[in-house]
Amino acid sequence: MQFTLYSRIYCHLCDDMLQALQTLLGPDTYPIHVLDVDADPALVAQYDELVPVLLGHKEGQAVQQLCHYFLDEAAVRAFVAHS
Repeated sequence: MQFTLYSRIYCHLCDDMLQALQTLLGPDTYPIHVLDVDADPALVAQYDELVPVLLGHKEGQAVQQLCHYFLDEAAVRAFVAHS
């Protein structure tokens, strides 16, 4: 299981979501990949106004968008619990 956080540089909501996610999951539990949407025009087209966006990935399953703007702790907990 891993997470992808679509983010931008100088985005306080992005920093807040990453910190809240790390606090919720604990240290070194699941990989969190932080990607700058502004580095890829396709990502800007998809996520521009929604950043930060958190996706969850489980092997053999479709990627799930868990939340955007603010961390939805209940959604992340449910995603982790159903592994």
